[in-house]
Amino acid sequence: MGTKLLSQACIGGTGDGYSRGLSPRPHYPSMPKYPKGALVDVESNTKATEEARALFLVTGMTCSACAGSVEKAVKRLPGIKEAVVDVLNNRAQVMFYPSYVNEETIRETIEDVGFEAILIEEETKEKSTQICRILIKGMTCTTCSSTVESALRAIPGVYGAQVALATEEAAVHYDPITVSHDQLMETIEDTGFEAILISTGEHISNISLQIDGPLNDHSVYLIQESLQALSGVVKVDIDTNLRKCSVSYKADVTGPRHFISVIESIGSESSRPFQAKIYPKSKGMNSHKQEEINQYRRSFMWSLVFTVPVFLTSMVFMYIPGLKRLLDTKVVNMMTAGHLIRWILSTPVQFYIGRRFYTGSYKSLRHGSANMDVLIALGTNAAYFYSVYSVLRAAASPHFEATDFFETSAMLISFILLGKYLEVMAKGKTSEAIAKLMDLTPDTATLLTFDNQGNVVNEEEIDSRLIQRNDVIKILPGAKVASDGFVTWGQSHINESMITGEARPVGKKKGDPVIGGTVNENGVLHIKATRVGSESALSQIVQLVESAQMAKAPVQKLADRISKFFVPLVIIFSLSTWLAWFVSGKLDGYPKSWIPSSMDSFQLALQFGISVMVIACPCALGLATPTAVMVGTGVGATQGVLIKGGQALESAHKVDCIVFDKTGTLTIGKPLVVNTRLLKNMVLKEFYELIAAAEVNSEHPLAKAIVEYAKKFRGDEENPVWAKARNFESITGHGVQATVQDKEIIVGNRSLMLKKNIGISIDAEDILAEIEEMAQTGILVCIDGQLTGVLAISDPLKPNAREVIAILRSMKVKSIVVTGDNWGTANSIAKEVGIDDVIAEAKPEDKAEKVKELQTSGHVVAMVGDGINDSPALVAADVGMAIGAGTDIAIEAADIVLMKSNLEDVITAIDLSRKTFTRIRLNYIWALGYNLLGIPIAAGVLFPFTRFRLPPWIAGAAMAASSVSVVCCSLLLKYYKRPRFLETLVIQGITTV
Repeated sequence: MGTKLLSQACIGGTGDGYSRGLSPRPHYPSMPKYPKGALVDVESNTKATEEARALFLVTGMTCSACAGSVEKAVKRLPGIKEAVVDVLNNRAQVMFYPSYVNEETIRETIEDVGFEAILIEEETKEKSTQICRILIKGMTCTTCSSTVESALRAIPGVYGAQVALATEEAAVHYDPITVSHDQLMETIEDTGFEAILISTGEHISNISLQIDGPLNDHSVYLIQESLQALSGVVKVDIDTNLRKCSVSYKADVTGPRHFISVIESIGSESSRPFQAKIYPKSKGMNSHKQEEINQYRRSFMWSLVFTVPVFLTSMVFMYIPGLKRLLDTKVVNMMTAGHLIRWILSTPVQFYIGRRFYTGSYKSLRHGSANMDVLIALGTNAAYFYSVYSVLRAAASPHFEATDFFETSAMLISFILLGKYLEVMAKGKTSEAIAKLMDLTPDTATLLTFDNQGNVVNEEEIDSRLIQRNDVIKILPGAKVASDGFVTWGQSHINESMITGEARPVGKKKGDPVIGGTVNENGVLHIKATRVGSESALSQIVQLVESAQMAKAPVQKLADRISKFFVPLVIIFSLSTWLAWFVSGKLDGYPKSWIPSSMDSFQLALQFGISVMVIACPCALGLATPTAVMVGTGVGATQGVLIKGGQALESAHKVDCIVFDKTGTLTIGKPLVVNTRLLKNMVLKEFYELIAAAEVNSEHPLAKAIVEYAKKFRGDEENPVWAKARNFESITGHGVQATVQDKEIIVGNRSLMLKKNIGISIDAEDILAEIEEMAQTGILVCIDGQLTGVLAISDPLKPNAREVIAILRSMKVKSIVVTGDNWGTANSIAKEVGIDDVIAEAKPEDKAEKVKELQTSGHVVAMVGDGINDSPALVAADVGMAIGAGTDIAIEAADIVLMKSNLEDVITAIDLSRKTFTRIRLNYIWALGYNLLGIPIAAGVLFPFTRFRLPPWIAGAAMAASSVSVVCCSLLLKYYKRPRFLETLVIQGITTV
C-alpha cells in the first residue's frame, strides 16, 4: 500500500463497471479536506474547495429531537461540511461547498422535515474558518468542561467548540478575522483553567530552537528580524529565560536548517558566536500530563505528612494509656493538647494542600455552575470549621468538652488527592495508542548531499525534525524511514505493519512511495522527502485519532444533562439529611442510645450531611463515555481501523445492514485480462497493439489491465511506446474511442456498441453471457465499424470474502451488493460470496438512494466502498466505511477507514464498537448505581436497622475510588482482541494475521 499526495485530483466516473476516471490508488488517511459526500464533476474536472456559510431562522422547533431531525437531514445533503441547529434561538448554521449545494436547497430540505426556514441574508457572508486545539489544565468533571464550552461558544466569531474532559482538550471552530486564538485562551483562563495552545489549525509547522550565546535586547531583536525576513516564516517568539526560539513557518517554503543557519550567521560577526540546535525533545502533551501526575503525587505525599499524625492522635493513640493521658492534658480550660495538635496539623492540609479545591470552587461558582470542588470544599469546611468552633468553645469554657472532626477534613482531602492521582495516571494510559504512534518516527536521520553530477559527496546525521521537503535521506537495513517520500535509489522490503496493520513486508524500488515510521527490512534505500512534519501520513493518522477522541458520542449527552443539576441537588440533599437527623434528634425521634458516646445529635447529623456531600461523584459519570471512546479509537488505530469519533463508534454497534460496493471492496480491485475471443481473422499481437494504443490514454482500471496484458506481446520492453492515437475520446461509463493507424477503434461495453449503432452478433452475445456467468466483465472491441473481439476481464474476489459475509450473517447483519457493473457479473459475484440482494448498473445517486431506502425501512445501515462514486452513499449511510486503499474523497466522506483494505476489518469495526459500548454501559451502570446506592447509605438509611454509618473520610475515599474504577473499566478495552474466528480463519491456504 503506498501513499498519494493529498493535492492530487481524483476524477471519477458514474459507475464501477466500465466507467472512466482515475483508478483507485493506495492512500493513507488524512484529516478531512474535501466536501463530505461531494461527487466530483467529471465533465469539468474541477473541485471546489471554497467554503460558504448560511444562517437560517427555523421556526416550529420545540425540543432537541426537532433540532436533531433538522441537523441530520441537512448533513445528508452532498457538499455539507458542518451543520449546527440551535433550538433555543431557532437558528441553523450550515457550512457548505457552493459547487455542490446552495442555500435554497438547504432551506427546502429544512422545510421538508416540517419546519419553516428563512435565510438570514446579512449573516451569510463568506467567512474563513480555522480549528484551534487547546490543552486545558484543571478540569475535574463535566461541569468544568461544560462551563468552558459555553464560554467559548459565547465569543463572537466562534462557530463551534468541543471540550473533552478525558483528553483535557478543546477544539474550537472560529473565524480568525473576528477572533484570535489568544482571545480563546484568555476566555478559558477567565473561566479559571490554564490554557496551553496545541495548534492553530493553520497549515503551518512549528519548531523550537535552543540558542546558546550572548542573548541581549539587541541580539534578540536581530534574530527576530532576520528570521521574520525569511520567506515562509509566519511568527517568531524568543524566550530569553529558556533561551528558546519558537518559529511558525510554511514547510513548503522554508525549514529549520535555514533558521539555524541564519541564527549562527548573526553571531559569526561577534567574538562570541551563537549556536542553535533543536530544543530538547519533550513528550508534548504527555509532559503536561506527567506534570499533573507529579503535582498530585507531591500534594498527596505532603498531605500524608500531616494527616497520618492527625489520624494517629484521634484514632490510635487514644487507646494507648500513656499517650492518651498526654493528649488529654489540658492546655486552656477544656482544650486539650490533642485538640491543639490536630488543629495545627490539619490547617495546612485544609488551606494550603487543599487550596486547589477552594480555587476550583470559586471559579466554578463565579460562572454560575457547581462542580466536584464545590462539594469537597463544603464538606471539608463544614468538618474543619465546626471543629475550630468546638475547640475554641472548649478553650473559653471550664465545662464544655469539645469533639473535633479535624481528622475528617484532613483524611478527606488526602483520600481525594490519592483518588485524583490514581485517576490522572489511569487517564494518561487511555492515550497510549497515540503516544506509540508518535514514537514511531526515528530521532535521527542520515542526510545526503550531492554534487552537480548526482554523486553523494557528504553524509550527515541530523535530528529527524530538521528534515525539509526534497531532502534525500539514506535508510539503512533495520532502520526506520524518517519521512514520507519516494525511493530515488536502491531496492528493499518495507515493513508497514505499524502504520497499516499489514504484516507482510512490501517490496520497494525506484519511484515507489514510502511512509515515515515504517521499517526498512534489508537493502539500503535513498528516500526523497515529500511530506514532512504535520503533513506526513503518520501525523495525519495521529490527528485523525485525536480528533475522533475529541468528538462526543451522543450517549454522552445523558451525562452532560445530569451534570448540570447533579451538584446543586447533592447540596440540597446533604442539607436535608443534616436537617432531618438534627430535628429528629432534638424532637427525640430516635433513641439516645443511637448517638455514639463521643457525639451529640448535632454532630451525628453533621457527619451524615458531610458524608452525603462527599460521597456523591459527578466525575465518574463524566468519564464514563469519553475514556471508553478514547481507548476504543486508540485500539482501533492499532488494529488498522480508524474510527472518526464517538458518533461513528456509537452508530457502528447498532448496524444491522451493510451495503457493499463490488470493485475494490468485495474484489481485489486489480482487474486482469483472462481471455480473448476474436470474431474476425486477425493476428492477436496486432489486435492488442491497436486497442492498447487507444486505451493507454485512459486512467481507468480496466484500460490499464488491457495495456498491461498488451505489454506481454512486446517481450521485455519495460515502457513500450504505442502507436499515436488521434481523436481520442473517453465516453464516461462506457469506454473509449480513437483513431489508430487510420483505423477507428472503439473499446467498451454493450451499451456503447448499441449507442454507436454497431450490431452485436449472436455469437458475441453468447460469449458475453458465458463471461458474465463466470463473474467476469466482458469488453467489446470494434475496428472500423466491425465487431472484432471480446475480452474477458476478471477482478478476483478478496480472500475470505465469502467467510466474512457468512460471519456477518451469524451476527444478524444483512449484506447487500450495490454496484455500477452489469447485472450478470454482479449476480455472479454476489452468488459466489453468498449475498442474495443485488443492485447492479447503479449510478452514485442510486447507491445513496438505496441506502436511504433501507434506512426508511428501519435498518441501521453501513456502506463499505472505495471509489469516488461511493462517496454519496458513504455520507448517506449511518456509518460509512472506506477501504484504505481507496480514493481520497471516499476516505474523507467515510466515518471509519479500514486501512488494511481487508474485509475482515468490517467485522473488527463492528465488534470493537459493540465491545466499547458494552464498556460504556458498564461505566454508566457503575457510576449511576454507585451514586444511587452510596448517597442513601451515606445519609444513614441503614443506620436505624444496623447502626452502620459511613464516616465522611470513608465516603470521600469511596468517591475517589468510583472515578478510578470507571477509568480502569475503560482501560480494559486495551486488551481487546478481534473475534477468535478471524484469527483462525483459513481459506485456500491463506491464514489471516
